[in-house]
Amino acid sequence: MTEVDNEYESGYVSGASSEASMPEIHFTKPHLAFLNRQLQGLEPQQILQWCITSLPHLYQETAFGLTGLTTLDMLSKMNIPRPSVVDLLFFDTLHQFNETYDLIARVRERYPLVNIQMYKPAGADSAEEFAKQHGEKLWEVNDQLYDWLAKVEPAQRAYRELGVNAVLTGRRRSQGGSRGDIAVIEVDEAGLVKINPFANWTFEQVNEYVKANNVPYNALLDQGYKSIGDWHSTKPVKAGESERAGRWQGQEKTECGIHNPRSKFAQFLREQELKKQQEALHQALESGLAMEA
Repeated sequence: MTEVDNEYESGYVSGASSEASMPEIHFTKPHLAFLNRQLQGLEPQQILQWCITSLPHLYQETAFGLTGLTTLDMLSKMNIPRPSVVDLLFFDTLHQFNETYDLIARVRERYPLVNIQMYKPAGADSAEEFAKQHGEKLWEVNDQLYDWLAKVEPAQRAYRELGVNAVLTGRRRSQGGSRGDIAVIEVDEAGLVKINPFANWTFEQVNEYVKANNVPYNALLDQGYKSIGDWHSTKPVKAGESERAGRWQGQEKTECGIHNPRSKFAQFLREQELKKQQEALHQALESGLAMEA
């Protein structure tokens, strides 16, 4: 195994909301605050053990970044009965690096007891099919629509079909941005429980674990990449830059879509529907004028 450079990280991981079915776990605000006080001082392994024994329909959401791989490795070393093994959720945007797909194959070989639930954009199995349906370079033409089609909608579909109540994420405060003040346990707008077992850890701690335990990782990490998502929105970063500096360079966005509140995308969908209605009305008016002429 090639030693991972101390500044590299990979992947997008977080939760999105399910509109079609509400999760069945409910926390009051005082209870949630109490849990965060209790979990804050625990190590990731202890938090993971609590999750396994406390949260039904628990999944690990991952893009196979180092933190997600560390989570997977820690879970694999716990004495967990097969029915309670935490399955992985991977949202394949169809625009991943080949190195990412190679890593997934190695993960399957290394951790054969773990199921990988893979969800793709609706009605497409390849980047070519996606482009035929939605046009070339949709991420440049309409990045919010791309996020919805490639990430948010598949996440919501997965939650609905699998009955997901809670997800493990790979987010850490040390990643900065909107992650700088995340709690260990959160509840989103639809009631989905999101647990960030490594909220307190630094990249160096994750990296040390990966090296010490010979955990497989993305080969791009040895080529100057830090956070790896789609090939079209991920670039290597310079020494000293933040872990996620190579994502969406030149854009204001800092998250991939599944990290954002559901309300943002509900508003986006309403705007898209209004746009379609306006276009249909415009076409109808033009057709009427043409017929009169």
